[in-house]
Amino acid sequence: MSVKPYFSSSSKVWESPEWVFGIEEADFSGWEISADGNYRLEKPANKQVICDVIESTGLAVTVHAPYADLNPASINDPIWRESVRQICSCIEHAADLTDRVTMHPGYLSPAGKLLPEKVWEQQKEALRVIGRCACDHGVVACLENMINIPEFLCHDPLELLGITEGIEGIGITFDIGHANTVRKVDGFLAQIKNASHLHIHDNHGSSDEHLALGDGTINWKKVGHAIAAGYGGEVVVIEGRSIEEAKKSLDVFRRWFV
Repeated sequence: MSVKPYFSSSSKVWESPEWVFGIEEADFSGWEISADGNYRLEKPANKQVICDVIESTGLAVTVHAPYADLNPASINDPIWRESVRQICSCIEHAADLTDRVTMHPGYLSPAGKLLPEKVWEQQKEALRVIGRCACDHGVVACLENMINIPEFLCHDPLELLGITEGIEGIGITFDIGHANTVRKVDGFLAQIKNASHLHIHDNHGSSDEHLALGDGTINWKKVGHAIAAGYGGEVVVIEGRSIEEAKKSLDVFRRWFV
């Protein structure tokens, strides 16, 4: 199945949207909006600017929910509720733009490390609430695997599958760059049929560098062939820091993914 390349850059959430026109000029099919900073969808002025850009370019859209300072696995109830509220609010405002919203899992705080089973259940309950919201708005809310920071949940593909299993409205985003930081690219590729959405970017296997494809240590020939053979979705989001790097990534993508 031929997949469509989208581009996203979380590093540009405080910039004005002129850079987005470069996504279309670089011949990407779509834009994944990092819904934070100047791109928070619940702010009417922000959303109007975003809609104007989409209409001007004709780019298709997916959305990444805000995650800065949020913890949907928190054992502190007001923090947990606010984290879930912000993700649900993003889903509600994204629903007229897309049917895919990616979100980050929570993490074990210093207090949470003393109650890991409670943290797990808090994350599960967050997904149940978010899943109901997603269903109400015709969206799939996709939980993403995380980088090699030990406190985060969902480093392992089976953990990600387990924590989302059976929750209506919840899907999975596989991030191959994140998987490389925990040395589990092969494990995620083995489960690629279960991915609802995909993120790709490169690094050297230790930190989340968000490099252009080919500038790190990931074997993109292997990844591309596995995704082409087993991924059931239509979109692959290339994440990066600039349009220049996006173009370089797109060259690699076209070589191995289609």
